[in-house]
Amino acid sequence: MYSDQQWIANLTGPPDVRDQAIEELRGILLRALAKGLGHYLNGAAYVEDITQEALLKILNSLDSFEGRSRFLTWAMIIATRTGISILRRKHHQDQSLEAFTDDDGYRIEIPDTKQVENSELASEVGEILQMLIDSDLTAKQRMVLRASLDGYSTDGIAQKANMSRNSVYKSLHDSRMKLKSGLLSHGFDETSVLSIIG
Repeated sequence: MYSDQQWIANLTGPPDVRDQAIEELRGILLRALAKGLGHYLNGAAYVEDITQEALLKILNSLDSFEGRSRFLTWAMIIATRTGISILRRKHHQDQSLEAFTDDDGYRIEIPDTKQVENSELASEVGEILQMLIDSDLTAKQRMVLRASLDGYSTDGIAQKANMSRNSVYKSLHDSRMKLKSGLLSHGFDETSVLSIIG
């Protein structure tokens, strides 16, 4: 097996060396993804598609490999994230975001955090967050936040809501900033706020 330096050198080397290294890496990723995600997938062809997409992302990201972990560990993290993202898209592809609009009376569920240790405080934090969500966020921000909390990927939200990926990111970022500001104004310290909304 190659060292980390050999992987990078071979994957960026002359065409014959590069092609061989790509094929070896593809085989490693394919076997690992089939073993790790195979029971979630429908057939070997789907695993092959995920492997191919992951391989392209890895090859396009070689200049970002910093050697903090082993090359194959780094590559598998990218491949696993790619697989999970594709599985999320597949799971949500037939669902509508209409369920995330305001007219269904939905209250956004914010998970308890380590900072919230007793039920009374947890209830208080939940009530303040819900008030801030209802009063400070736009309808679009509430929809995007709810979809995100329910497990939709950024790409999935963008596709279903007919938004660009950047618009989804901006909406989530702006929502978090508004919630952070609101919690700070209610007397929560910075550390607690970060633990609640990330």
